[in-house]
Amino acid sequence: MTTEKSFAKGSAAPGPVPKDHIRLYSMRFCPFAQRARLVLHAKGIKHDTVNINLKDKPDWFLEKNPLGLVPTLETPNGQVIYESPITCDYLDEVYPEKKLLPSDPFEKAQQKMMLEHFSKITPYFYKIPMGRRNGEDVSTLEGELKEKLAKLNEDLVIKKTKFFAGDSITMIDYMMWPWFERLEIFELKHCLDETPVLKKWTGHMLEDPTVKATMHSVDTYKAFYKTYIAGKPNYDYGL
Repeated sequence: MTTEKSFAKGSAAPGPVPKDHIRLYSMRFCPFAQRARLVLHAKGIKHDTVNINLKDKPDWFLEKNPLGLVPTLETPNGQVIYESPITCDYLDEVYPEKKLLPSDPFEKAQQKMMLEHFSKITPYFYKIPMGRRNGEDVSTLEGELKEKLAKLNEDLVIKKTKFFAGDSITMIDYMMWPWFERLEIFELKHCLDETPVLKKWTGHMLEDPTVKATMHSVDTYKAFYKTYIAGKPNYDYGL
């Protein structure tokens, strides 16, 4: 059972998770939830998706995850897993076909360290557009973001690889991608002008079938974020 329309407060809870599936509680436009969607698709895992209205969450969802966050996974046994890096690691471990994380402990640690570094970058994707809307000078914030993106660019230059852990996509690429997919919506695409190798990486990512399968058009994103900024997010936009 896969639903596109989001479940809100008062909606009936979905039935049990089928035996050979895993369930993803998601929101169509959430970059954190997109991480899990990328991993599920890349690994070909049988799953169903239940979208949640994050502004008006159903009580039954809060019983499963009191934090009310997406992505949240639920197994046929009723086990619940949440927080995007944890859900993605869990999926890679439980479904060993097409591993996305390296088996070597040091290489795995390197990906975790890079993800920790990237978690310091994601706030800029929200702070800068918000500052602009409030009429603030965001040049300092943009400068800081460009510095951090330059470090990612340098990493690719040193490695001489198409992706961050070699010449094929691995977990770290999927963990970072959702924010790069939204650069145009956040009006931050120019921040890649001085990072040509990182810009090339975004081009390689856009060729990936999994990325293509999980993304929305720029117009759809823009329309959704317009409703989000107005304080009335239309989670079902375009359906």
